[in-house]
Amino acid sequence: FDHSYPLDYAAQFSADCYEGGYVMIDIPDAGRFLVVPEGAAEVDDLPEDVVLLRQPLDHIYLAATSAMALFNAIDSLDNITMTGTQASGWYIENAVKAMDDGKIKFAGKYSEPDYEMLVDEDCDLAIESTMILHTPKVQEMIEMLDIPVFIDRSSYESQPLGRTEWIKLYGAMLDKEEEAADFFANQASIVENLKDFQNTEKTVAFFYINTSGAAVVRNPEDYISNMIELGGARNAFRDLQDDSGKTSVPITMEQFYDTAEDADYLIYNASIDSTVKTLDDLLAKDSMFADYKAVKEGNVWTTEKSMYQATDKIAQFTNDINLLVTGGDPDQMVFLRKLS
Repeated sequence: FDHSYPLDYAAQFSADCYEGGYVMIDIPDAGRFLVVPEGAAEVDDLPEDVVLLRQPLDHIYLAATSAMALFNAIDSLDNITMTGTQASGWYIENAVKAMDDGKIKFAGKYSEPDYEMLVDEDCDLAIESTMILHTPKVQEMIEMLDIPVFIDRSSYESQPLGRTEWIKLYGAMLDKEEEAADFFANQASIVENLKDFQNTEKTVAFFYINTSGAAVVRNPEDYISNMIELGGARNAFRDLQDDSGKTSVPITMEQFYDTAEDADYLIYNASIDSTVKTLDDLLAKDSMFADYKAVKEGNVWTTEKSMYQATDKIAQFTNDINLLVTGGDPDQMVFLRKLS
């Protein structure tokens, strides 16, 4: 053992570094992985629960969409040869280009991967989101093909920078620790610049309407809720009681109305539901929105569809919130757009 990997915000993984460049990654409830440098000796008496990942990892099947931006940020798209998302589903320009050029192939979505392609393309690692937990037989089948399955739990980070800090984990996997650390430090500075900002106490309701007609808000401990607070506002649903452990919480429209009617700002989550492009679209979801304070005062906003995939610059959303509540220049916002 040499040292533990320094983490400032991430709580969903840890990494211990050993002499010779070996790195042990521990994902609570999702396994342990030993990254072995190229050409390094095998490790004797390794615990049975530890999965070996031998570098170079350059035939990756990426089904966790949130990780693509992090790979892109450390110039590692060449390590990904297959993905679970069609080119039309990406908002990351370099990922689209790589697919158009045939460098990254569509190998079926996470729940229906093309097993034959995974084998033919010598897949050395499948990176999945927690959605794979809903299809355990798929994970078992991939592992039966001697392909390690790694589950990205970055969406469970309560701190926004914790989600971006997963770039350090992928940096360790790909032998790009320095590039990952430099990139993260740059993103962290965006939030750190706001740490002494006095909260305006203005309230923000961040939500979308699901296909069942329920309003889906964020868990008060979620990273988006924390970004709202760090940006100088208050999550309108900060007192919501929920023990499910999920990041998104569906509530009835009556419950939503009781809390959000007087919110200073409404932000519609278009990264999940992109059907709301105007105020009329929102009113079509529920005519009661006409009574909301934010609608009357013209303070209804929507996120860009790309927000969920933009893990590399999620800290910018904190700055967007700050610009929103301080009357800053909307042209400087990265993820927010005002509805008209």
